[in-house]
Amino acid sequence: MTWHSSDGDRGPASDQADAPSERLVKPTLDTELGRTRAQLDVCARDLRQMVNAEREKRECLDATHKQLQVYARDVKRGFEAERRKTRELEKAFRDTVWRLTRAAQYKDNETGAHIRRLSRYAAVVARQLGVPEPEAERIAAAAPMHDIGKLAVPDATLHKEGPLDDREWEVMKKHSGFGASLLQQSASPLLEIARQIALTHHERCDGTGYPQGLKGEEIPLCGRIVMLIDQYDALRSRRCYKPPFDHETTRRVLLEGDGRTMPSHFDPTLLDAFCGAHKELEAVYAEISD
Repeated sequence: MTWHSSDGDRGPASDQADAPSERLVKPTLDTELGRTRAQLDVCARDLRQMVNAEREKRECLDATHKQLQVYARDVKRGFEAERRKTRELEKAFRDTVWRLTRAAQYKDNETGAHIRRLSRYAAVVARQLGVPEPEAERIAAAAPMHDIGKLAVPDATLHKEGPLDDREWEVMKKHSGFGASLLQQSASPLLEIARQIALTHHERCDGTGYPQGLKGEEIPLCGRIVMLIDQYDALRSRRCYKPPFDHETTRRVLLEGDGRTMPSHFDPTLLDAFCGAHKELEAVYAEISD
């Protein structure tokens, strides 16, 4: 009799049943692994490209940075050269102002002390007003040029003893325009301020001045400053029609008026500045005496 073990029957039958499944699983795993490997290769390639791109960007930025450093150095050198040139030009313009002022002194009766005082007064008042220092220095340097136009006034009129007649007065008033013409069309900020001062230092804030009858802020600040300090110095000094006034008398005339000189002639802001700095002006007059 022949018999079959149940285990023995099950063993071979099971092997035959499982074999196709194993053959199906193995190719699937291989396929997935291949796909994953391919994806990783693509990612690695992309990363390499990104790294190379970043490296190129960094190298480009480094090169640009070096170029900018060279450019900045060249610009700095250029600015320094221009600054030196500007200082040299400013020095030359100041020398021109000084020489023209000296020429005017030979023509006019004004003393060198008056010219120096006017420059110092201008600096004091401009700083009291809060004018930036470079501009205050230019106003102070240009103030002595206020009467440069008197070079064109005939000596007989300029040095006449006593009051001028109407014709002579009209000639005298032209010195403002003469001075402005002498100083016009300059590239120098200093000479431009000097031109404005020469033209407007006889203008009055109430419009009663000359040569244009300007009012208030129509008059450049530098002209308003020099108008005030020139009047202060004129009151302190001897004239053919008046003795010299002391500081307190002069201060009272400027602030209260005396009929000839009136507070309305002056910028109220400048009168406030004068009140704040009048002791300094008094000290300047005492230091630089005629």
